Amino acid sequence: MDEHQGPEKKRRYPAHQPAIETFNRSVIIFLTVCAADRKPILAKDRVQKALLEAWETADQWCVGRYVILPDHLHLFCSPAVREYPALKDWVKYWKSTASRILIESGAGGTAPSSSIWQRDFWDIQLRTHESYSEKWEYVRRNPVRAGLVACPEEWPFQGEIHSLRW
Repeated sequence: MDEHQGPEKKRRYPAHQPAIETFNRSVIIFLTVCAADRKPILAKDRVQKALLEAWETADQWCVGRYVILPDHLHLFCSPAVREYPALKDWVKYWKSTASRILIESGAGGTAPSSSIWQRDFWDIQLRTHESYSEKWEYVRRNPVRAGLVACPEEWPFQGEIHSLRW
């Protein structure tokens, strides 16, 4: 067998499956996006502000709940229009937009925008309302597990832009 084939081959980048639409059920995707080299640069007011502006501009997908941690962020999103772009294209757009906002404001330094973010991201489509609730509970407790705050409500870098209904 070729050394590049077989189940033991590890994927270098995550496979991004297209959203699966089923009759009368919402499409909600759970995303994890990391900072380049997992640098602790994200949990800052100016980064949160840039992300909120970028997500507002990238309006073909709606961002629901989100948590920004020092070296990565989690968010839930859902298509906002009938003909929506691929998730990979949407993420690329808002990462670029947020990077540009940070660089133009002087908050991102002089590094090129590609150095703020890890090249790819992780995504999973949620299947049930319970999985949305369970994932959110897990995500909102991340700052507590990391020892950053005593309770989830104390973490300032979280919120909800759109209410994603199951």
